[in-house]
Amino acid sequence: MSSSWERNFRGNGLIAAVLFLAGYIVYGIQPKVGVTATKLVSFYDGDRTRILVSAVIFGFAVLCLMWFSVALASELRDNGKGGWGTAAVAAGAAFGVVFIVLTALRAGLAYSITGAGNTPVTSALNDLQWVLRVIGWFPIAMLVMAGSFGLWRAGSISNGAFAAGAAALALVLLGTTTWATHGFWAPDGAYARVVPAAVMLIWIAAVSVFLTRNSPATLTTQNPMAIPAA
Repeated sequence: MSSSWERNFRGNGLIAAVLFLAGYIVYGIQPKVGVTATKLVSFYDGDRTRILVSAVIFGFAVLCLMWFSVALASELRDNGKGGWGTAAVAAGAAFGVVFIVLTALRAGLAYSITGAGNTPVTSALNDLQWVLRVIGWFPIAMLVMAGSFGLWRAGSISNGAFAAGAAALALVLLGTTTWATHGFWAPDGAYARVVPAAVMLIWIAAVSVFLTRNSPATLTTQNPMAIPAA
């Protein structure tokens, strides 16, 4: 029974990736920095229900991501890489905090702030969200690094898989440098909006599948004669 539960925990990364993607689709395209009051009201007040639904989806996604971080840490500790495991848990928790704050800002704007006619506050909080999104890539980079380097040092993944993880790390870290005032490299530009998020979802889903396939329950099923460790 405990092995089955552990296998389920390891699969939470895949669930988190699906929920984050669903949340992004439901939430829609957030207004960019410095947009007019009309566009802000149209988005946050006009699409109020959709934004609040996405907040619930994002909340469950964060929960699944934290379970995934714990499962990854457990795998690393079992392979003698406890330091990398601790880093994975810390990174998952840090990102969870940033994303919960981000989700709370969105829900607050949709729930009452925008509808009350607080245009300057709405504009400021909308811009703050873009800043938090850029800052949030730091803990994700740490999670990718802990998982990729830790599993590679433990001999659990191939050099090719490690190279893919290192490339994912570089792409996510580049997202933390998107501070141009406008255009492709701005916080609300194409790179910051799309690339780090896509890389995060793909990496989490891939590692979650790997962990699930290497869970005790899966290995026992593949080898019925295996004797559980004492």
